[in-house]
Amino acid sequence: MRPGSGREASIAAAVVAGLLGPGVFLARQAGAAGEPAAAAAFASIVPVLRHPRCMNCHSSGDFPRQGDDSHPHAMDVRRGPGGHGVTAQKCETCHQDHNLDGRNMPPGAPDWHLPPPSTPMVWRGLTDRQLCELLKDRRQNGNRSVDQIVEHMATPLVLWGWQPGEGRTPVPVSEAQFTAKVKEWAAQGAACPAR
Repeated sequence: MRPGSGREASIAAAVVAGLLGPGVFLARQAGAAGEPAAAAAFASIVPVLRHPRCMNCHSSGDFPRQGDDSHPHAMDVRRGPGGHGVTAQKCETCHQDHNLDGRNMPPGAPDWHLPPPSTPMVWRGLTDRQLCELLKDRRQNGNRSVDQIVEHMATPLVLWGWQPGEGRTPVPVSEAQFTAKVKEWAAQGAACPAR
């Protein structure tokens, strides 16, 4: 047998599978089989993640953005050490746990905040693959597992994007479809798109 031959690789795989047990081999096969489905599911949630309702908080700089045009937040609001603003400009000063009545009044949801500066989760300028990898990178996502990312995507803060208040465009995918695709992405192994 020549080193690197297909037969040698097959024997090595069989030895490893024998040592680790069939469950590891089958799990690897199942994960590989789910990769295209997971990547497709992720691709279907990207329009939500790239929408101003998400990007206004997941943006570059030390400040939130606002509006459908994603302009810098009025009043020179800053992220602050925990992502909740600074001094008298804490997020909850204006943003309640619900939208205020009236066109372009402050929106709201429980725990309104930006990602903290230690894990700012900036999405602007990333490819779909880079965005997916960033979401899964525990060093950059607040140490969240994929299951915890799924939970985060179902919080009132995220779901606010479908009920953003008068004068704001809601995200383009239905809440039910988004939730189903996020769960499908995770269940199929959370693979990322090729690009």
